Amino acid sequence: MKWKNEIPDFSKKGKDVKPHWVLDEIGASRFMTQSLLPPIRLRRPRAVGCAFCAAAFALSAAIAGGQVTAAPASPSRTSDWSSAGTQGDFIIRNFRFADGSLLPELRIHYTTLGSPRRNATGVVANAVLMLHGTTGNGRDFLTPAFAGELFASGQLLDSATHFIILPDGIGTGGSSKPSDRLRARFPHYGYADMVTAQYRLVTEQLHVNHLLLVLGTSMGAMHSWMWAELYPEFMDGVVPLASLPTQIAGRNEMVRRLAIQSVRTDPDWKEGNYTTQPHGLFGALEVFFTMTSSPRYLQRLAPTRVSADAYIDSWVGTRLRTTDANDVIYQFEASADYDPSPTLENIRAPLLAINSADDFVNPPELGILEREIKRVPRGKAVVIPYSDQTRGHGSHTLATLWKQYLEELLRESGSS
Repeated sequence: MKWKNEIPDFSKKGKDVKPHWVLDEIGASRFMTQSLLPPIRLRRPRAVGCAFCAAAFALSAAIAGGQVTAAPASPSRTSDWSSAGTQGDFIIRNFRFADGSLLPELRIHYTTLGSPRRNATGVVANAVLMLHGTTGNGRDFLTPAFAGELFASGQLLDSATHFIILPDGIGTGGSSKPSDRLRARFPHYGYADMVTAQYRLVTEQLHVNHLLLVLGTSMGAMHSWMWAELYPEFMDGVVPLASLPTQIAGRNEMVRRLAIQSVRTDPDWKEGNYTTQPHGLFGALEVFFTMTSSPRYLQRLAPTRVSADAYIDSWVGTRLRTTDANDVIYQFEASADYDPSPTLENIRAPLLAINSADDFVNPPELGILEREIKRVPRGKAVVIPYSDQTRGHGSHTLATLWKQYLEELLRESGSS
């Protein structure tokens, strides 16, 4: 199979799961009710403690800076990955944002697994950049369903032979964000700023001059489209999971707007200077839950009213304790500058775009990916059919659904 501008027909490959374009409408229910509103004012969430500080050690300046923490490498496919990897912070002095704003110190937190390996000409040959979703962080990839299927011994991106880079984007995780101190005075960053910071982390802090692969999920997938256009010779392959290569518009933009306005129209938001989380955050979480949910999966998971209420109460309670309203506003607004569509022809690396048929955020019936992938010189798209195994927009978290296509990309690009 050649890597060119087409959506391939896998129907004759003997796969158990045969990707194709499914054009049925995927609906979503309103899962939350007024009864779920917290009865008392919420306290500002505490900083989440780091469980990885038990074994600090000095790491070579070639691959880390600042304080780092270490954990056992290369767990098995089924073991606990939560303590895997080495963490560090990259401090960028006087970071200039695209809108002209200046931040004296921008912190980019990151996790790495494995070590970089250079070929005879000094080019790093085994580095993989993984980019996370809107409200996530780099360590979200460290689960048995993702890392266990890709980074474990003998897997496609075995961390014993690959250098895995997991950054936290601006505004998320351990990287600089509004809730740290500046609140609504934090610079209004966009995706271009986030990609610039990622590139500087990779090149200036980790001293990586080439990437074997850029793989992103959701927001990270959109970043990977941007990487492919901005740095076309920097990587051997690109895999965006759960995204579209065009500006965010239509229902996708509308629901994001609803989430933002739920917070901004709450008097308790106080222009970002609240002392307790505004109740409008609840509405924003309701929108986010609907965007990322899968009706079929949730029906099977919670087949009764009691189990459904218990599930959503637990989900909301956890999110309210760990989410900041200003951070959410910034995270959703950051996508305003995203639109790779004008220059898709500039992408040089083989690119594999993977979506799922039950994705509320990127529904296949729009036909956007099918149309735009034809403009990518070495592009290919796969839409995973709706099934009991898919998880809607979150299908990207289950590597078993799509890693066979990643294997083909790596083989065709000469990376495996």
